[in-house]
Amino acid sequence: MTNLEKINQFTRRELQEEEVYQFDVILCNNEIDRDLERFSDQALQQMQKLFIGKTGIFDHNPRSNNQTARIFDTELVRSPDQKTKDGRPLISLKANAYTIRTDSNSDFIREIDAGIKKEVSVSCCAGKQICSVCGADRRESVCSHIPGNYYGEKYCCVILDDIQDAYEWSFVAVPAQVGAGVTKYFRSQENPDQNFNQELNQDSPEFSQLLSEIETQMRSEVLQLCGRQGAVSKALQTAAERMDLRELLQFKKSLLEEQKPDLSGVEIQLAGFRQRS
Repeated sequence: MTNLEKINQFTRRELQEEEVYQFDVILCNNEIDRDLERFSDQALQQMQKLFIGKTGIFDHNPRSNNQTARIFDTELVRSPDQKTKDGRPLISLKANAYTIRTDSNSDFIREIDAGIKKEVSVSCCAGKQICSVCGADRRESVCSHIPGNYYGEKYCCVILDDIQDAYEWSFVAVPAQVGAGVTKYFRSQENPDQNFNQELNQDSPEFSQLLSEIETQMRSEVLQLCGRQGAVSKALQTAAERMDLRELLQFKKSLLEEQKPDLSGVEIQLAGFRQRS
């Protein structure tokens, strides 16, 4: 099947070669990104199928007039001579996309050709977030490993797996996966139409829910750090359970900075929390 035949599977009438502009784009890869996350090889295989037919927009703004292109084919590109940060062969998900040649988008096409419109971001739902050290799914349980640290020879990062849906891909300005020139953007499985890239009203239920989720995650991270502090760990954990988000942030900073065995700095801060309780 030719590229034009693949494109015409998504059109209401058969387009001619001169009507369409085709271009390739690297959607994502299996490299560890700036968020200390990476896609599993299985996730890339799942997205290879899921992204066929998906629309391309700008900045994850899901307005119909933002639709600018569509993917008509995908493939996995293996680069055995290129290695990821943790030594695995680089695998990229490449998409073949098209847009229509019109007077209104001629500038957009020229910007693609000139390399101005280049970086893209995928929007999908990852069902699992796996610790690369112990294999725990961080959506279901808490482990003690912190992304960005080494544990023996193992580098800790979060592996995104079990891709359940692909929503769209967007042209963006700042990539997270530096090597591939792409970024990621995730929505919740329960509410895939919620665009968390937009500013939330601070009085809205969504904002309150987001703060609650952040506080829960922060408390979990602090409790993990408390568990490493020896004899005073139980008292530290008890104090952390009563802290609000601002206090948790300050407490986490103290725990990370405190390296001396006597933990004097942490104990001083803990005494302050006890006095307020």
